[in-house]
Amino acid sequence: MIAALNTVVDVVEEHLSDEIDLDRLATSLGTTEYHVRRMFSSLAGMPLSEYVRRRRMALAAGDLLAGDGVLDIAVRYGYGSTEAFGRAFRAIHGVGPADVRRDGGPLRTQQRIRFRLTVEGNTIMDTR
Repeated sequence: MIAALNTVVDVVEEHLSDEIDLDRLATSLGTTEYHVRRMFSSLAGMPLSEYVRRRRMALAAGDLLAGDGVLDIAVRYGYGSTEAFGRAFRAIHGVGPADVRRDGGPLRTQQRIRFRLTVEGNTIMDTR
């Protein structure tokens, strides 16, 4: 399941500006969308949808600082209007797009998640 979750993260990262068909992806990995969402949420500490939203807003902030138009960025990341994009941007970063364009920050970014399995307790202890 760890490998499947890392594959999901890879596909999400490749398609941040596109619509992601998680059901088809989960089926190709031999599991269900429900199971992928549940395991992701359990291990990452946030729902998959929240991770995608945070990653999109991190990239949107970079695009905004690069000088792209707010409407272009909003459409690129799946928002129907600049108002909806502005509300989502403010919810993640704590400031609006105009403030970032004017002042350059502050910004909160979501780093890419990687899942790893660590096994501990595999050494024998001698006790008395």
